[in-house]
Amino acid sequence: MSLNKKKMVREIGRRTRLSNRDVERVIETLVEVWTEELVAGGRIEIEHFLVLETQTIERAANRLLPARRFRRVTVRGSKRLKVTLNPGK
Repeated sequence: MSLNKKKMVREIGRRTRLSNRDVERVIETLVEVWTEELVAGGRIEIEHFLVLETQTIERAANRLLPARRFRRVTVRGSKRLKVTLNPGK
């Protein structure tokens, strides 16, 4: 099963009794805020769930390729989430 934006909007709307339009607006705004924070080099931490952060990576120049600098987003699940997903461990 996969949870896409449409299903998420419908389920959150059902649970909160907010209109789907309002829920969609909140989700879109959340994604915008998160994107701006990551672009600025920040870190997003949702307690007991996950951490999103960017890492700047610099590749040294060699004979074939010029030096390059890029950012990578890393996602780490919280300890509580890992225990919930793997209860036997």
